[in-house]
Amino acid sequence: MSRLAQYLEAAERDNTRRSYASAIRHFEIEWKGLLPSTADAISRYLADHAATLAINTLRQRLAALSRWHTDQGFADPTKSSLVRQVLKGIRSVHAVPEKRARPLELAVLQQIDQWLDAAISNAQQSGDRSALLRHTRNRSLLLLGFWRGFRSDELVNLRVENTEVTPGQGMACYLGRSKGDRQLQGRTFQCPALSRLCPVTAFNAWIDLAGLMEGPLFRKIDRWGHVAEESLHANSLIPLLRSLFAEAGVESPEEYSSHSMRRGFAGWARASGWDIKELMEYVGWKDVKSAMRYLDASGATLQARFELGLTAVAPAGTQQPPPLLLLRK
Repeated sequence: MSRLAQYLEAAERDNTRRSYASAIRHFEIEWKGLLPSTADAISRYLADHAATLAINTLRQRLAALSRWHTDQGFADPTKSSLVRQVLKGIRSVHAVPEKRARPLELAVLQQIDQWLDAAISNAQQSGDRSALLRHTRNRSLLLLGFWRGFRSDELVNLRVENTEVTPGQGMACYLGRSKGDRQLQGRTFQCPALSRLCPVTAFNAWIDLAGLMEGPLFRKIDRWGHVAEESLHANSLIPLLRSLFAEAGVESPEEYSSHSMRRGFAGWARASGWDIKELMEYVGWKDVKSAMRYLDASGATLQARFELGLTAVAPAGTQQPPPLLLLRK
């Protein structure tokens, strides 16, 4: 591969490249579409899959087709008014509520951590190195994923040599690229050391046990206790977490995904009084709309929320009602 090709490949995330290639294959091979295409053909493609594909999937397919035409020097048919109108009609006819992962609440996180603590002790006593490595890795992945609000691709792209621990204070994780970093400037994510459920302690335990000095932080482990050179794949995190949650006795583990850690942290921070601006800065959201997708509305009733506000201004019993005025006859 030439140096130019290396730079071009580095400019785009692996997940984006794979998903775009898959979308083009679907259009050309499965649907038998021709490239370059026309607005009419792409509109028919959307209509043929409107009932079976989610609206976000259709948008992703359009983005891939748009990219292909632009890269090949052709006019982009996906920007036509016909395609926009068809997509608008599909949204109207096939409107469905957005499926979102269940947030990982702090109580559930503690339940899983306690189970992992017991599982690690049992593996140590029985000499089961494979189980010991797996549980220790999962504990580090879970706690760091929660307290940093990391996406799945961010977790699997963490590297040992780019992570620095300051004893008693916390850790700093550098990522050269992430979904929110459109300019590929890289960013260092700080994470504090905590008195319990500590991500720093869990990180140290994992790299010490696995003997990691460099390379991917979270790796595959086979049944014989061999730690792989390559990292976990982002798509493997959902089944990994659901299996872990099921083992720990969490109710309805199938409702959780890798986004559950990010949503759970956002909910915890909101309940703990974090300002939306500092939450956006910490997690890495660029706009309020992105942040609000992760924040659930308060579960309190309308009356309870009003009464809470009244109590904060004037606690009950501190004010006397005004005297009644006697009307003259």
